[in-house]
Amino acid sequence: MGIHPTAIVAPGAELGADVEIGPYCTVGPRVRLGARTRLLAHVVVDGDTWLGEDNELFPFSVVGCHPQDKKLRAGDPGGRLRIGNHNRIREHVTIHGGTPFGGGETAVGDHNMLLVGAHIGHDAKVGSHVVFTNGAMTAGHTSIGDRAILGAMVGIHQFARVGKLAMVGAGAMVSHDAPPFAMIQGDRAKLVAVNLVGLHRNGYTAEQKALVKRAFRLLFWRAGTLHQRLELVRGSAMYRDPICREIVEFVEQSRRGVCSPRSGQKARAESDVRGDVAGA
Repeated sequence: MGIHPTAIVAPGAELGADVEIGPYCTVGPRVRLGARTRLLAHVVVDGDTWLGEDNELFPFSVVGCHPQDKKLRAGDPGGRLRIGNHNRIREHVTIHGGTPFGGGETAVGDHNMLLVGAHIGHDAKVGSHVVFTNGAMTAGHTSIGDRAILGAMVGIHQFARVGKLAMVGAGAMVSHDAPPFAMIQGDRAKLVAVNLVGLHRNGYTAEQKALVKRAFRLLFWRAGTLHQRLELVRGSAMYRDPICREIVEFVEQSRRGVCSPRSGQKARAESDVRGDVAGA
């Protein structure tokens, strides 16, 4: 364990084996740092915050401080912040703990990369192997699925969800839910394609990629109400596949609605959709 003489570690803080705390860092009294976690310099970790093992926090990152919620009064204790293992938290990243109005906990999984200036709001849930590119921000009460990628300067609206392996393009303002495996772009963000590159990089087979494309065509690029399209997919043979069920369940559970296809794509996709229905 190495603690620089200029660092301030409050009594009560719990430090695991081989933790390193660099110059001018501040660690609060309710903080737990797992083994081999490193605070490089000028890092602030405060509140009821636990970090797992092998995390690395870069200069001027601030995690666990008082949440940005107007309903909280000065002096109210912030809620829990739980961060897993092997995360890289770069310069000027901010992560806030939970509030009594949102379950009381912000949770971040494992092996995430949070690049310069990213922000995770109070009561948010972030999975594992997620990338927040520079300046990407997710508001309070949001949910980001495993292996999602948020491009530079992306904004995720309160209560919105981003599904597993979704790719959100730079500058997108996401006010509705982004389905699993989708590519999302624009302000306000629209569904533009299946994230085939992400599926390939994560070992999905050609058959699985084709199934995701068919499910998207039937759910998002077909005429009729969303209820009718969901019933169509549920009644097809592809619904027996867990990947298809994951997409359907994500859409069914949406409270804010799902990102709609970009204008003009629905008409171009209709002929493909008719073929998919025949083959389903």
